[in-house]
Amino acid sequence: MKISYNKLFEILEQRNITKTELRENIGISTATLAKLSKDEPIAMKVIGDICNFLNCQPGDIMEMEKEVDKTTLLYRMREEKQIKLKGGIYHQTQVKLAYNSNHMEGSKLTEDQTRYIYETNTIGLEKEPVNIDDIIETVNHFQCFDYILDCAENVLSENIIKKIHQILKSNTSDSRLEWFRVGDYKQRPNMVGDSKTTPPGNVKKEMQRLLFEYQQKETIAFEDIVEFHYYFEKIHPFQDGNGRVGRLIVFKECLKHNIIPFIVDERYKLYYYRGLKEFENERGYLIDTCLSAQDKYGELLKYFVEDANTST
Repeated sequence: MKISYNKLFEILEQRNITKTELRENIGISTATLAKLSKDEPIAMKVIGDICNFLNCQPGDIMEMEKEVDKTTLLYRMREEKQIKLKGGIYHQTQVKLAYNSNHMEGSKLTEDQTRYIYETNTIGLEKEPVNIDDIIETVNHFQCFDYILDCAENVLSENIIKKIHQILKSNTSDSRLEWFRVGDYKQRPNMVGDSKTTPPGNVKKEMQRLLFEYQQKETIAFEDIVEFHYYFEKIHPFQDGNGRVGRLIVFKECLKHNIIPFIVDERYKLYYYRGLKEFENERGYLIDTCLSAQDKYGELLKYFVEDANTST
C-alpha cells in the first residue's frame, strides 16, 4: 500500500490555498511539505494540524493506494509503452483511439494515415492536401494517451482535465488565438448542435460540483463513468476539444477502476451523439452504445490476453 496526498492538493486548489500558505499557517518545514508532494509518510500530528486548518477529516486529504496489479490492462499498457513495443494492445489502442476520436470531430486523416504517423513519426505524401491541424492534433492525442496512462491512478481533478486539453490543443491554429485559452476553461459561449451549454462564467463552479459528486461515490461502475461523460459534455468546459478530452477521461477512469475501456467507433457516432442528446430522458441509448463499444474493445483485449496466456 502507498500513501497518496492527491486529495489534499485538490482541496488546496479548490480553496485557492497555496502550498506556501499551508506551510506558514500550520508551521511545517519545507522538508515536510516536500514529503507531502512526494507522497512520503509524515507524522500524524502534522496530518491533524492540516485537518484542523482545513476543517476536514484525515480521509479527506489522504488515501492508501494499492500497488499496481500486474495483471491489469493499465500495467500491461505502461509496460508496453516503456519498452516501445510494436503491435501490442498499447500500440493498437493509440492508433484506434486517436483515429476514431479525431475523425468524429472532423479530422480527414484515415486510420492508415493515423497509424503511419504513429509508427514512423512522419507524414506520407498524399495527392490530396492534408490539414496541418489534423496532423498536430493526432500527434498531440498520442501524447494525451501517454499522459492518462501516467496519471491513471490519480483522483480525477480539474488539473488533470485541463492538462489533457493543453496537450491536445498545443501548437494548433486555435492556440494562437488569445481568447481560446488552451488548457483553461472557455471564455466564449458554445453549443453542441442546437443545445446550449454551461455559460463561461459558471463553468468552474459546475466542473467542481461534477467532480465532487463523482469523487463522493464509494465505488465507480461503468454506468458512473458514462454518466460523468454525459455531464462533462453537457458543461462543455473548453472552447473546443471537449469530445476528445471527454473520451480520454473515460478511458483513464476505466483504467483506474479496472473496467474494460471502450473506443467509440466513428462509424457509430450518430448513435453516440443521440445518446448524449437524449441521456436525461433515456439513458439506455448512450449506455448501450458504450457497452457495444466496450464489447468490441474487449474482443481486441481478449486476443492479446489469450495469446499471452497461451505463450506462457
